[in-house]
Amino acid sequence: MSNRAHNFSAGPAVLPLEVIEELQHALPNYKNMGLGLMEMSHRSTAFDDIIESAKRRLRELLNIPNSYEVLLLQGGASLQFYMTALNLLGPKDTGAYINTGTWSTKAIKEAQRCAHVSTIWTPETTVFNNVPTDNDYTIPESATFLHYTSNNTIFGTQFQTTPVSNIPLVADFSSDIASAPINVSKHDVIYAGAQKNLGPSGVTAVILSPWAVERSVTVNKLRPVRPGGLPSMLNYKLMVDKNSMFNTPNTFGIFALDRMLAWLERQGGVPSIHTQNIEKANRIYSILDTSDFWVPHAQQDSRSLMNITWKIQNSKLEAVFLAEAEGEGLKGLKGHRSVGGLRASIYNACSLESVEALASFMQHFEQRHG
Repeated sequence: MSNRAHNFSAGPAVLPLEVIEELQHALPNYKNMGLGLMEMSHRSTAFDDIIESAKRRLRELLNIPNSYEVLLLQGGASLQFYMTALNLLGPKDTGAYINTGTWSTKAIKEAQRCAHVSTIWTPETTVFNNVPTDNDYTIPESATFLHYTSNNTIFGTQFQTTPVSNIPLVADFSSDIASAPINVSKHDVIYAGAQKNLGPSGVTAVILSPWAVERSVTVNKLRPVRPGGLPSMLNYKLMVDKNSMFNTPNTFGIFALDRMLAWLERQGGVPSIHTQNIEKANRIYSILDTSDFWVPHAQQDSRSLMNITWKIQNSKLEAVFLAEAEGEGLKGLKGHRSVGGLRASIYNACSLESVEALASFMQHFEQRHG
């Protein structure tokens, strides 16, 4: 399809054309079953094969320990903001949170609905242009877990290494899951909405350590104010026992996730895509660092490989930039409404060709307007 645009949307994000075509072919008649993908029962053998394939691929690509559970739920990361705290913290327990942006702020707000929260790091200003080092915060002795957001889509910042923690680690990997190697064994909970690197919106991958599953059982007994304990749809242990199918799952989304993971395998897996992601990001950052025409948002030691954020020194040119970019088939470059400016989201499926097209446009734009 020669008329496809270069898609830099922050999410739902670009998908590989070959994956889209696989989804298209599965809709009217899945594997010659006489019914389409979205029409089959989630209790069927065909769908059981799909969900098990998706979980197996995710385990292999991320090197998830065999003792960990993999769930494919609904509700996005926004539900996990509450669900992690609800399952892991009793009413008198405390969760420690590193606040690096909008999504961390929302996670803290949701956790406060059911437990105590200690925000152990937040930037000195509201600019949110960096993430902390391990020496920048102290974890309270009373804390049950430490929560962080790996990548911040709005501000374009990203943890370069896993935060050091002597207590269980909980992480929101929604916008950089499967973009770089993760040491899953250092974490007790990893959750990620699918709509950045894993497929369309509507599926949330949740990875739980044995501690997290057992903690869910323990906390369930600590909440007598709720008759019968945790609500069924918010109970990690129940979701594990029911293999993510306590209710009807997003069957289409899980199939799409499986196809995206198969695509990632064909690219050489996570280490290979990580190398590509570094190359793509460096191509844009090298332009931003060339002159003072551009104003990068994130500090260099905190820059994201997934979401590149910047402004133009002459802010009046930003509307011109967006209009001209749109005319060149470069879409989704407007910064988040809360911070303005410009943003290029270059997730796994964003091709080097698209990044080169953006880089060329930026260089010519500066030549014409600088």
